[in-house]
Amino acid sequence: MTPTQWTYLIFGIVIVLALIFDLGLLSKKSTTVSIKKALLQTSFWVGLSLVFFGFVWYENGHETAISYLSAYLMEWSLSIDNIFVFILIFGFFKIKESSYARVLLIGILMAIVLRAVFITVGAALIARFTWILYVFGAFLVYTGIKMFVVDQDEEFKPEENIAYRFMSKYMRITHEEPHGRFTVKKNNKVYFTSLSIVVVMLAVTDVLFALDSIPAVFAISQEPLVVYTSNIFAVLGLRSLFFLLRGAVDQFDYLQQGIAIVLIFIGVKMLAEIFHFHMPVYVSLIVIVCCLGGAILYSIYHKKKRVPEKVTSEK
Repeated sequence: MTPTQWTYLIFGIVIVLALIFDLGLLSKKSTTVSIKKALLQTSFWVGLSLVFFGFVWYENGHETAISYLSAYLMEWSLSIDNIFVFILIFGFFKIKESSYARVLLIGILMAIVLRAVFITVGAALIARFTWILYVFGAFLVYTGIKMFVVDQDEEFKPEENIAYRFMSKYMRITHEEPHGRFTVKKNNKVYFTSLSIVVVMLAVTDVLFALDSIPAVFAISQEPLVVYTSNIFAVLGLRSLFFLLRGAVDQFDYLQQGIAIVLIFIGVKMLAEIFHFHMPVYVSLIVIVCCLGGAILYSIYHKKKRVPEKVTSEK
């Protein structure tokens, strides 16, 4: 087997074992997740991602490993931006906290499948039309500028989400108390509850965020190994990160601007390759770490006046 095949095999085994551990620790039905448990779980996923980084370095070389770490940090930081939107969705549908873990698990697993499809299509397009990388670069620059000046979280309205509108129009849904169920039967007809709506909305919302993040990962590396593994590790850690940060997500007011600068940098880096200017991969890693770390520190010491409404989901 080649080093890449070995890496895929080890990655698959690690993910299966990690999910079994994760399910046993965090996903029991009708239980709430404490900060302590969320911290343990987040540490587990981040630690596992870093161990895999070491394995990739050993098996595939330092350049692939640094590309993987850069892509992972990019995805992980964008996941923090997702959390604010997830909180708005849970609050809008008045989901009980005891249902959070199961709903997040199913929504995130759906998101992984959708992302895998998206990545496969993107890789096929790049292999066939190399110029599409420059389109990605221009898109990232545009997205970064827009993200820097527009508060995307304030723009988000759950009732206008494409998944919610589709389900409301074409499917039978009920807004009565779900009691932990995804479907209920009334008058011999099956209705989808608010839990089902939220699961689909979480998956679709994550994919919409991926329209920014996946092109950014392709800008860092076109190796399918790097793109797949960095995405899956980041998304699988999103659920525990949600429980860890949901009470403190408003502390990162300027993280969006830090991410925006990273997107602009990566887009410019990709466009510069038109002129055969190739930047070492470690430069991207340094820029990502400095921008995200700087944005977090700036957020801590320069708070905005706005304080997002804290979600209290329990009825």
